[in-house]
Amino acid sequence: METWAGCALPTDRFYDLVADVWVKIEDSVARVGMTDVAQTRMGRLVQLSWKSPGRRVERGRPLAVLESAKWVGPMISPLTGVIRENNRVSFDADVAVANRDPYELGWFYVIEYSGDAELSELVSGDAAVEYYRELIDREGIQCFRCAE
Repeated sequence: METWAGCALPTDRFYDLVADVWVKIEDSVARVGMTDVAQTRMGRLVQLSWKSPGRRVERGRPLAVLESAKWVGPMISPLTGVIRENNRVSFDADVAVANRDPYELGWFYVIEYSGDAELSELVSGDAAVEYYRELIDREGIQCFRCAE
């Protein structure tokens, strides 16, 4: 894992840079969450609306609606597939879990994705690190765990 301006940037996953979400491939499914940069920009998460397991999702379409004190908007799905699991139990216990730990405990969904074709549209970890370093420097972002 790399760190830049306090932002954690894991290299072991893929990224949808437009949606600011990460994808970690685990066997035949993809675990999905938001980046450290996304949680910093959004601020402390206060509420979210979930899609249920079994629901089909499309790449580029809303996967959830996130609400913070300063922002309300969609979390965009990086892949097409079927939701196999959501992390609602963790978020019900601590709504800001993604602010504290965006890459491990704060994941949102496990998606059984439709095939490897869409993976080629995502950016690998090393390339994403370069992108986020430039973005962080250009926009003066300093990541922090706002829920601590």
